[in-house]
Amino acid sequence: MTLDTSRGWDLARLIYEPMQQSDLDEVVAVERSVYPHPWTRTNFSDSLKNGYHAWVLRDPLRELLGYFLVMAVVDEAHLLNVAVAAPWQGKGLGRFLLNQSVACARGLGMDSMLLEVRPSNQRALDIYRRYGFTEIGRRKGYYPAANQTREDAIVMRIAL
Repeated sequence: MTLDTSRGWDLARLIYEPMQQSDLDEVVAVERSVYPHPWTRTNFSDSLKNGYHAWVLRDPLRELLGYFLVMAVVDEAHLLNVAVAAPWQGKGLGRFLLNQSVACARGLGMDSMLLEVRPSNQRALDIYRRYGFTEIGRRKGYYPAANQTREDAIVMRIAL
């Protein structure tokens, strides 16, 4: 689990902790700022109530840098959501959160991790491919899109 320390990050000073209901105002604010069709507060709240594994990453002053949520189903983890706050993108935090989500899934005894990503989210696709995720299918019309249209989801998986 390496963070790009060449960009000034001191991993030992970052705060990585389970997401709580009290984090949701900040989480939803980040979600709205980075996604054109963000999750709602209810999506996050229900995920926590359902026992999904949700974590936040904060700087030493407790500013929210990013988060992820993982759902475990039988022997496969599903990466439901991962985001890095816009000012902190491109600094290695997405990779760190991806590492942490995979570590979480391995710790739960999962054999693989699944995720969906928009074809238009090229940045995320590049990160997932470099990490070792491979495309295993598509979900037609999975995501809401502009002008009341729908966008497919690329389904990706990695063996753990």
